[in-house]
Order: sequence, then structure tokens, then C-alpha cells
Amino acid sequence: MVFNAIPKGFKTTHEEIGTGKPAVVFVYDPNFTVSNAQTEQMNEARSQIGDTALFLIARVGSPTGEEFRSRYRANSAEILLFSPSGQLLERDRAVRSAGNIIQWVQSASANTGGDAK
Repeated sequence: MVFNAIPKGFKTTHEEIGTGKPAVVFVYDPNFTVSNAQTEQMNEARSQIGDTALFLIARVGSPTGEEFRSRYRANSAEILLFSPSGQLLERDRAVRSAGNIIQWVQSASANTGGDAK
């Protein structure tokens, strides 16, 4: 049932982080209503900026999602921004608007690394 709740078009694997594009990763929890709203905003941002960034999901309860959460100490409904080189730059709580995500990605494109805020 949880598999059906995940929005289509988002990869749930994370090996592409650090491969030359900024990455936006959302910790998707089907128990939180903000999860759908956040993925809608991510879809809107992706439709505007195309493939200049990665838009990924870390699904709560899945092996890859739990590994991601553990590695980055990420909570449900958190959205994380990674630099093109794979450094965690920033994190925020959902819901972040499409416009804010686009600004985030643009700032990450100019950043080669750093610490999470």
C-alpha cells in the first residue's frame, strides 16, 4: 500500500547525489499530509528548471530511505539540499515552495560544499 502512495517520477535511490548536479531530497512519510504538498512543489520546481538538479525521495520505512535518514540524521517531512559534489548544504521542514526550491538549487549550483545549516 505504501508503494502506491509514493508520487510517480521520483527516484527513491540516492547514489546520484554528488555526481555533478545539485540534489534535493525529500524525506517522504505517507503519514504526513505535507508529504504530498511538498512533492507537488518539487514537481513544479522540476518542471521549471528541468534536469539541472536531481529531485529524489527518501521514503520512510524503506531500506534505502532508512539508510538515508540514518546517514544524514534526517527526520520525516524534511527536505535536504546537496551540492553538485554531494555535500549537505542545507535542510528545512516541508513545505518549501517551488520558487524557494529553485532559489535553493541555484545557490547550490554555485556552491562546492559546506556544512548544513
